[in-house]
Amino acid sequence: MNTSGTPADAASTDPGIDPALTARIRPVVEQLRTSFDQGLTRPLEARLDQLAALRRGVERMRPEITAALAEDLGKSAAEAETTEIGPVLHEIDHVRRNLATWLRPRRVGLGLALTPGTAQLHREPLGLVLVIAPWNYPVNLSLSPLIGAIAGGNTAILKPSEVAPATSAVLEGLVAEHLDPAWVQVIEGAVPETTALLAERFDLIFYTGNGTVGRIVARAAAEHLTPTVLELGGKSPVYIDETVDPATAARRIVWGKFTNAGQTCVAPDYLMAPAEVIEDLVPHLRRAVHEMYGADPHRSRDYGRIVNARHHERLMGLFEGTTAVLGGPDSADADDLYIPPSLLQDVDWDSPVMQEEIFGPLLPLLPVRDSAEAVARIRAGEKPLTAYVFSEDENVQRQFVEETSSGSLAIGLTVAHLGAVTMPFGGVGESGHGAYHGEHSLRVFTHEKPVVRKPLRPDTLRMVYPPVGALKRTLLRRLLG
Repeated sequence: MNTSGTPADAASTDPGIDPALTARIRPVVEQLRTSFDQGLTRPLEARLDQLAALRRGVERMRPEITAALAEDLGKSAAEAETTEIGPVLHEIDHVRRNLATWLRPRRVGLGLALTPGTAQLHREPLGLVLVIAPWNYPVNLSLSPLIGAIAGGNTAILKPSEVAPATSAVLEGLVAEHLDPAWVQVIEGAVPETTALLAERFDLIFYTGNGTVGRIVARAAAEHLTPTVLELGGKSPVYIDETVDPATAARRIVWGKFTNAGQTCVAPDYLMAPAEVIEDLVPHLRRAVHEMYGADPHRSRDYGRIVNARHHERLMGLFEGTTAVLGGPDSADADDLYIPPSLLQDVDWDSPVMQEEIFGPLLPLLPVRDSAEAVARIRAGEKPLTAYVFSEDENVQRQFVEETSSGSLAIGLTVAHLGAVTMPFGGVGESGHGAYHGEHSLRVFTHEKPVVRKPLRPDTLRMVYPPVGALKRTLLRRLLG
């Protein structure tokens, strides 16, 4: 889930660590590891209590959360509710409702060779986990992984992004006020703090961000053989053909692309369609932008802002060599960190806007001959976090399902599938590894331990003990073959 395009937002390759930071962070690490070793987080009721406390905290601090998101990203109250607060509360409710069932040991068969014997799979906590969160959905993408960590019976350190400082401060206050400090603590800060944290030993590191920093996290984790979940990103494509209603498709594409001013890991990054479909679609896209954000999105209460001046400048550079058929650089306002919803034509595959994940409100429109060329273009690049298809043709749908690889594939919608707590969310290849939400979060934050029981009598294993003669070999072939 690429949140910046540069490593400076989350970690550093600089091996120098301020000893004062180590002196501040290591006692927190040791305290939380001691809490875990003492069994504080193992009881089911304790986990449910902490999740309930987190829910109360989010409810009580809803005004502070909403204000912080507005300050950091220009998010409206409605967008804060639908993309940040609401999904977190829904996730907590779903996990609390099902956790006892998910944790129940699962019986599995052992086969004839181990008869009589029984086996169960037990979900055990990993230990102390580190959650490094991004700035673009700083509440949702901080607390959703934390829900899984708590449900799994782990202690946790949460590192919010310093790029969203107001929200980081609110998260620190929420956790300190509502959660047990022997269970979860927040470490605020920037590159030095993250670097110091990555030098410590954890039992899992859960990182959401861009691939450059993902590699830094993976290298640091390798020093301790620590497993990682990397939620990264990529250029998530859209393909649309003439079989769909263009007005409805346009609304869904515009909503998915321009929510949070395009700063969404699964936002449609670029759109492919036959040239005549693009020509027909553009007026519908313009109309959808007008319906959602008005004639001047700069004045809309529902349209966000770019997170900071550096990202604003980066995005402005991506207009180079393109023609804006809506929006464009002339309507941008650097002082207000505003870039309008922009539709770009005259884009080729070598244009600057096609060389990196856009992560902003620019939508390139690229003509392709047909779905086969669109599939070939997707396969020629890195595997995206998600891909979108708008086609009523079942053969085209099947083609994308079978011939492309992405973290997820959505047919007839954009972005909304992330809200389904019953499905895993994660990437593949360059877009990351590991998946979470609902029961999948529990799987990420626990180890499924096989527990096998076999009585000492009768000792049926005697048939495999040496010496092994012809009769035993025959019996073993029949038993194991």
